[in-house]
Amino acid sequence: MEVKHRTARSLVKKLGSVSEITRSEALAELRLMTKNDAESRLIIAEAGAIPYLAETLYSSSHDSQDNAAATLLNISISSRAPLMSTRGLLDAISHVLRHHATNSSPSAVQSSAATLYSLLVDDSYRPIIGAKRDIAYSLIEIIKRPNSPPRSIKDALKALFGIALFPLNRAGLIDLGAAGALFSLVLKDGRVGIVEDTTAVIAQIAGCEESERAFWKVSGVKVLEDLLDVGTGSSERTKENAVGALLNLVRCGGGGVMREVKEMRPGAVEGIKDVVENGTAKGKSKAIALLKAVEGGAKKWDFAV
Repeated sequence: MEVKHRTARSLVKKLGSVSEITRSEALAELRLMTKNDAESRLIIAEAGAIPYLAETLYSSSHDSQDNAAATLLNISISSRAPLMSTRGLLDAISHVLRHHATNSSPSAVQSSAATLYSLLVDDSYRPIIGAKRDIAYSLIEIIKRPNSPPRSIKDALKALFGIALFPLNRAGLIDLGAAGALFSLVLKDGRVGIVEDTTAVIAQIAGCEESERAFWKVSGVKVLEDLLDVGTGSSERTKENAVGALLNLVRCGGGGVMREVKEMRPGAVEGIKDVVENGTAKGKSKAIALLKAVEGGAKKWDFAV
């Protein structure tokens, strides 16, 4: 154990070197250590590496930026508190995400978004990260950009999902245009994994009053109806997400969305019934509640899922 402490201190000291080669070599070693040895992650954080790693996210060297972002991601898996207590860390991550289409390395963008998702596992960090509108805005821009790498889109979606898990963050995401970006992605990207991750975020942001108008503007209920229709061949996870989104809309929206949901075509209703029969326990519960709404057997305040 003492050897690990000495190695960590030595590498962190090299991060402050005036030699770029020395710093680059130390970054590469730290990335490897934190990847292969979970025990070393907290040791490296306690040795003072995180402020140096955060600063390196501003580097014009893609290699250095990649290694710093990957090391932060690795540390976040085991030790979230040292990252969140480091002043300027979220600003550095925001910098990488903000320049996703220009100066930032794609790998660093992906690692930075994945780090956010890792931090958001702790629900106490969700309001803090959600309050950083520049981060949310950049994540939405990543999924809007036509030529964003698929891995960047998936990591951005996961981070958005983590932010949306905190109810008070949802209106902010709606205000930043998340609904339009997400539904556009569903319509334009046929990859199953992307659609599943996108609809998972849609289901979360539907859980606020602001969602009804935002979804109406992009024909959101119709898109969700199409996903549920047995003829479209959506995956079970996508159908469960669509059910969750519609249920949240009914619970948080007004009479307009209730009428729209009740008027869904038979194929979509069959899709809801399929979730009742074949879905997960949570999916079945939501589908049963949604069926009651569709069939007029319950009012929105009756739903307990």
